[in-house]
Amino acid sequence: MSGLFGALSRADRERLRARSQPDWIEPMLATLTDDRFSDTDWIYERKLDGVRCLVFRDGEAVRLLSRNRTVMNETWPELVEAIEREPCRDFVADGEIVAFEGARTSFSRLQGRIGIQDADRARRTGIAVTLYLFDLLHVQGRDTRRLPLRRRKVLLKRALSFEGPIRFTPHRNETGEAYLEEACRKGWEGLIAKDARAAYETERSRRWLKFKCVHRQELVIGGFTDPKGSRSDFGALLVGHFEGRALRYAGKVGTGYDEATLADLGGRLRDLERERSPFCDAIGDSDVHFVRPELVGEFGFTEWTDDGKLRHPRFLGLRPDKPARKVHRERPRRSGET
Repeated sequence: MSGLFGALSRADRERLRARSQPDWIEPMLATLTDDRFSDTDWIYERKLDGVRCLVFRDGEAVRLLSRNRTVMNETWPELVEAIEREPCRDFVADGEIVAFEGARTSFSRLQGRIGIQDADRARRTGIAVTLYLFDLLHVQGRDTRRLPLRRRKVLLKRALSFEGPIRFTPHRNETGEAYLEEACRKGWEGLIAKDARAAYETERSRRWLKFKCVHRQELVIGGFTDPKGSRSDFGALLVGHFEGRALRYAGKVGTGYDEATLADLGGRLRDLERERSPFCDAIGDSDVHFVRPELVGEFGFTEWTDDGKLRHPRFLGLRPDKPARKVHRERPRRSGET
């Protein structure tokens, strides 16, 4: 087997499976941990503050899919065009779409593009985006997911040209703790530590771990309060996370909104209003409007309180790529935990 696969060992070539390109692959997800370590068998990538994207190129057809299988071609037309220019015509790659503010990736800036389903309107926002690819799941009629991560990265770098807004995600070897210190000094969200020997698992895995510099959590919006003073549309969001089938209340979030967000989100909330609370916990406030628990947002905060509420939370943006029912509280795991 020559060409792209020629540099692989015989053992690695035996791990490849001949098959046609699949319509969908569930993405591998990282597990939050409080452990910090350096290991020669692991690599460390910058945790990008954007939207997960799986790229499917099959001949002339290009599909950009979110982690809940939403087609995003009209939202990111310049990325579709860049993929169409790639000489490789049969591949599936995993990556993250980001927008920059200075040297940092900014999820808040990316909000100006998320959810737009008109290519011309998306371009008119003037928000430049970049697609960082970090894994290769299928190429030239071969399923690569059983290969070790380092081999998949070698194939990815060889298969694509990485021009324009398409970038290869760099990584560091071994020095996880030192790299995390550097990441936090630079104001990054953190790192993703990945077992370089591991196959690609279509589930959340401890082979990929999140080292975070800041606390962030996806939460379901279950209600809002009336605005006060000069605030328009709403005052604060009531948010929560699922525990089984129950939506557990996690507190109110009153900061992080500009005027455009208040108007847009306020309109969406009014369309979702309902009489009964979606939360399993009692809500003491009287000026509360409840909504169907369908919208998911991302929130920054300083810590969780002992009674399960967010301390000093702030709104960062909506997450249309995450189904509400899959939003659970992220709890750090330590070595030995399952």
